[in-house]
Amino acid sequence: MTRYKVILEYDGAGLIGWQENRQGPSVQSILKDAIFAFCGQRPDVVGAGRTDAGVHAVAMVAHFDLDNNASAETVMRALNFYLVGQPVSVLQCSIASDDFNARFSCIGRAYKYVVKNRPARPVLDDKSWWIPRPLNISAMRSAAEKLVGQHDFTSFRAAQCQAKSPIKTLDVCTITQNGDDIIFEFYARSFLHHQVRNMVGTLVAIGQGKPYDIDAVFAAAARSAAGPTAPAGGLFFMRADYANDD
Repeated sequence: MTRYKVILEYDGAGLIGWQENRQGPSVQSILKDAIFAFCGQRPDVVGAGRTDAGVHAVAMVAHFDLDNNASAETVMRALNFYLVGQPVSVLQCSIASDDFNARFSCIGRAYKYVVKNRPARPVLDDKSWWIPRPLNISAMRSAAEKLVGQHDFTSFRAAQCQAKSPIKTLDVCTITQNGDDIIFEFYARSFLHHQVRNMVGTLVAIGQGKPYDIDAVFAAAARSAAGPTAPAGGLFFMRADYANDD
């Protein structure tokens, strides 16, 4: 049995997310179909993150085990052959140690969210959240600073979140502007379900002049205390970090 580590790029539009189920195409199901077409096996594919429907990935890490000795290059070429026409691509493939786990070995995850802030509706780039009226970047940055650190993120947690604890440590929360794009970047060991999208929705609301106070939002420990959930289409899983380069 050989364990393979892959880095995936995917367009989440039209997918039900990472997790395989019967409701439609997922990243997991598309990759499993490609593996089956290659070698007749359908292994469990474990990802570093379970992105929601509509969320994209620049470099999602995953692993799976195959009962063969194919080289990493062979596996990568074969999977990409069978992924032609699909919104998933294998950027890298390597043979990992037996104890490597894309999810549980991960020590840090990075996300990016893109807001298109201009009067005209974008037609060439649909991977962003279009906000036509100007946002107060300074107010959003001041609020973002308060999100950094260890907090009870209950107010930014989806009702269906299955995490045992709402206590998380957010290491990075930055906001930069590049032309019409306002880019939110987040980094932490792990995130609650919808945490990033709920933080972005709250920060954008603050940028629109709505009276959300981050300290009060944390103290309320209630989802209703924070802002709306940002649309999935502007969110990108950027990378997963590991202590050892397996």
